[in-house]
Amino acid sequence: MDSIINIDNLIFQYAHEDGGELVNAIDGVTLEIERGSFTAIIGRNGSGKSTLAKNINALLLPTAGAVYVNGFDTREEAHLWDIRQTAGMVFQNPDNQIVSTIVEDDVAFGPENLGIDPIKIRERVDDSLKAVNMGEFRKKAPHMLSGGQKQRIAIAGMLAMEPEVLVLDEATAMLDPRGRREIIDTVSRLHREKSITVVMITQYMEEALAADRIAVMSGAKILMVGTPHEVIARGETLRAHRLDVPVMKELADELNLNGANLGEDILTVEDMANALCRSLLKS
Repeated sequence: MDSIINIDNLIFQYAHEDGGELVNAIDGVTLEIERGSFTAIIGRNGSGKSTLAKNINALLLPTAGAVYVNGFDTREEAHLWDIRQTAGMVFQNPDNQIVSTIVEDDVAFGPENLGIDPIKIRERVDDSLKAVNMGEFRKKAPHMLSGGQKQRIAIAGMLAMEPEVLVLDEATAMLDPRGRREIIDTVSRLHREKSITVVMITQYMEEALAADRIAVMSGAKILMVGTPHEVIARGETLRAHRLDVPVMKELADELNLNGANLGEDILTVEDMANALCRSLLKS
């Protein structure tokens, strides 16, 4: 398969605040992300996942090893603009990315800085707001919007720049459960409909289930990589690293221990409903 991001034995170090030895925030990570895929990188705070995201966007540069984005080496300053046009980043706090007092002006800000023709900018703004279901808010002031709506505007701003990769660095961390669900649904739909490559950094396993593939980080290293079912099947390892297992998986395991025989592939509410229906039809 065609890989758009290649991370090769990446090491990233930072100086400890007391001025002592260097600390490995990323310790020998190798990972390939295929073009058009949806990859979730999950881990607890301090696992290195956000540092990894910033290396993809060249906001941070490797101490050792390398990161290639669409073939460009992030260490080569001459390709910095190419890399950031390829991989657009959405951060935790949308207020840090919103720069205008009107929604449509904010979405237009990136393309204007790229020197795009004004007619094309109008098309991009319209298409991007429509893609995140925020067209009716185009004339609104961003500060009047909810957290989830602001985050959708931040995503629209990235889409207007037409990146090939959308990197979400814990983009739902400041939202309530409803807001988180809105963002995950929006990103999943964009991935399906526009074939955008998505890299989602999260600490919520329920969110990671939306991805095609999950990479689990712990202690600055990649612990495991696999499909959602392959990763969740290693529940004991996840728990040992203080990571959550989906509630429906926990419930299914308990029911199976008591003779329910629901199967092992239950991760979501829909999976549970289908399994229970099958079980009832058999009885």
